[in-house]
Amino acid sequence: MGTGTRRAGGALAIGAAVAGLGAGASWLWRNQAAVAFSRPVNEWAFTHMSAVLPSETVPRASTSRPLPFEPGLRGFTYEHRGARRTLAELHARTHTTGFAVLHRGALVHEEYPGRFASPRARFQLFSLTKSVTSLLLGIALEEGTVKALDDKVVSYLPELVGSAYDGPTVEDLLHMSSGVEFVEDYADPESSFARFERAVSGGGSLLGLVRSLPRAAEPGGTFNYSTVDSQVLGWILEAATGTTLAQYAHSRLWSRIGTERDAYYFLTRSRPRTALGGGSLNAAVRDMARVGLVMARGGELDGRRIVPAAWVARSRGAGLAHLAPGALGADLPRHYGYANQWWTLDGERRSFTGIGIHGQYLWVDPDADVVVVKTSAWNTAEDEDKDAETVAALTALVARLEAGAGR
Repeated sequence: MGTGTRRAGGALAIGAAVAGLGAGASWLWRNQAAVAFSRPVNEWAFTHMSAVLPSETVPRASTSRPLPFEPGLRGFTYEHRGARRTLAELHARTHTTGFAVLHRGALVHEEYPGRFASPRARFQLFSLTKSVTSLLLGIALEEGTVKALDDKVVSYLPELVGSAYDGPTVEDLLHMSSGVEFVEDYADPESSFARFERAVSGGGSLLGLVRSLPRAAEPGGTFNYSTVDSQVLGWILEAATGTTLAQYAHSRLWSRIGTERDAYYFLTRSRPRTALGGGSLNAAVRDMARVGLVMARGGELDGRRIVPAAWVARSRGAGLAHLAPGALGADLPRHYGYANQWWTLDGERRSFTGIGIHGQYLWVDPDADVVVVKTSAWNTAEDEDKDAETVAALTALVARLEAGAGR
């Protein structure tokens, strides 16, 4: 083979390699979420979202509120499906990355099994963000910047006039009952959620997507879990307060509860960049425990009113038949109901929890004065078995602390 042929062959090989890299890069761009959210990559991704997407900081409090450490879960076990298991087994079986338990305001247990986890790490909370958005909305309502729950969405967001959101009220969105069609299917690449995700990470128009959604039912009477309902709530909050979600979260929540770490919201790639009121808050485990403590104490912390008491009460149950535990639909676990952007639990205790996909929990039991934060890195967005085991473990944990054993 002559020199020219070798050069031509080399050029073709290099060209093929470059084309292969280009195809690989193109595939990675199209499938970035699937790669980032699958194990083991997700343990890194869920603690480094600000390295992947633009973000806006929620500054910590000027003075951190202490959480006294009083170990209180020695020898704890729970039963699930006929087997008795330990906390270590829960963490291994449900891919826990961070875990903290407050009882009567004291930190009785804390550990970080995740490979990139620590008290300083900020964890991607996914839809647990919705519950924080709810708190902020309750504060804005008390302050009068949001006027009333029966206000129409379009009275704050005229850009949605003529869309399916022209009709629902603020309260309809809080209860995931807007009547707007949105399919929260994390596995189907053609679902509404997949389109939403591509608009966030790929540079599309989030507003355009929201405006394109059709009406599926009359507002107010049908539960349909929808991250877009929460996104619109976040936009309402920003329009009413004249600030970003991050700024309002700092001034009304993070600065008032003695947080020790900056939090942040990741933002859409496209401009105007926007936070996701339904899924982009990243925060430290202890600081989320402080958020839970406010809810466990009826909206007060150290004698200071943070969240209206009535807002906390409505987050424990809406008193509406279509939102009661077991009534949300066949595709959701029967132990959950919904209210005010929180998941409510069956039974007389009226415990409630914020939940994010891939296993994020902020579990609040006001009667026992217990708060549990669990961050996780499940391989799939939803896992009924892991959720059921987590609910069994946390229910047993609350009972153990309330009984006073092992303290």
